[in-house]
Amino acid sequence: MRAPRSGLALDTLRMAFDNLRAHRTRSGLTVFGVVIGVLVVVVVSSILTGMRRNVIQAVEEYGTNNIFAFHLTTGPQLGPRDRAEFRRKPLRPEDGAAVRDLASAVEDVGHSAFMWLEDRTIAYGREKYRRAGLQAVSANYAEVTNLSLREGRFLTETDDEHRRSVLVIGHNVAQALFGSLAWSPNREVSFAGRPFTVIGVLEKRKGGFMGENEDDNVVFMPYRTGRIVAPRASDWVLLVIRARSGQLAAALDQAEDVLRRRRGLRSNQPSNFDLSTADRIIQQFDGITAAIGLIAIAISSVSLLVGGIGVMNIMLVSVTERTREIGIRKAIGATTTDIMMQFMTESVIMTLIGGVIGILSGLGLSFGIAFAIRNIASIIPVLSIQAILIAVVFSSSVGLFFGIYPARKAAGLDPIDALRHE
Repeated sequence: MRAPRSGLALDTLRMAFDNLRAHRTRSGLTVFGVVIGVLVVVVVSSILTGMRRNVIQAVEEYGTNNIFAFHLTTGPQLGPRDRAEFRRKPLRPEDGAAVRDLASAVEDVGHSAFMWLEDRTIAYGREKYRRAGLQAVSANYAEVTNLSLREGRFLTETDDEHRRSVLVIGHNVAQALFGSLAWSPNREVSFAGRPFTVIGVLEKRKGGFMGENEDDNVVFMPYRTGRIVAPRASDWVLLVIRARSGQLAAALDQAEDVLRRRRGLRSNQPSNFDLSTADRIIQQFDGITAAIGLIAIAISSVSLLVGGIGVMNIMLVSVTERTREIGIRKAIGATTTDIMMQFMTESVIMTLIGGVIGILSGLGLSFGIAFAIRNIASIIPVLSIQAILIAVVFSSSVGLFFGIYPARKAAGLDPIDALRHE
């Protein structure tokens, strides 16, 4: 009388683990390719998922109802920018005013000019901050982009009209210059070779492409003041267009129409500027991550293939070494299916263990990479349940596929010949 199937299954699992324990070194080296393949998938997916979370958080902070207009292509990109774009005419604040006045679905338009300076150091006494990013902005920029002030006030139209030497600085700049000093609205700093008064400090932003938002390192000054500070700098203007509630699509169409007419484009000519929304920026990032993911899958597939071939070879060796054992099992009643299940189980368990090691190693390496680049970017790796399931399924499938041939060879042995084997 045959034992129940549950008992046979437990016996098969026990024998599989006993055999793997008996050949630990050999089994470990065999699944090394599986470990590497799963590790690559886990590292890439966890870091990219963490970066995607940062991007979503950043665009949501700036406003999901905003449109960003620039003469160059904006958003995350894969590969070099088309050099022809640099021949485009930059946008001007007057373009933003025209969009605000002529587009009924637009609520407001702010603008920011990126001013390039050779020396970006801002100093307060002996304290210096060398990573400051200068932006000359409109008075309504804070409202349009949802900026919050921790202390002081933002720039005003009067500051802009009178070209006042006033600054609003980011969280990181304030920490580097003032540390824990109590806030004073009359602190004078040195920037671009002239004195400025700091009138406000921004709240720290939550999101950013690499975890740290550029606004944390920013120095905002009135737009007209910026034109004086950097008269020969290329002041490429970014327009931030806020659509009325529920009218984002209409505002996008209207803004494009206004800008095309102001730039003298005919109906058959492509737009020589770029309009981006939160959704488009996320889609662009997803396109990049998809391309990187395909490369990671290709690398992982090669490693899994190598690991699978190694598993098959070791299982074939195991069949040869255990021929007499197979003969004994068949002689006492084990069926062909039982023998196949035994060797298939060993193969799957071997690669599944490799998959688990790959998941744990990949997660550890992801956090190691994040820690190593913490001064450059702030990324918290996120390992999704989907990535874990894919890793488990792939590693198990490798064992299943590459274990079929050795299992069939073992099951097909003649019991009498197997018993005679030395």
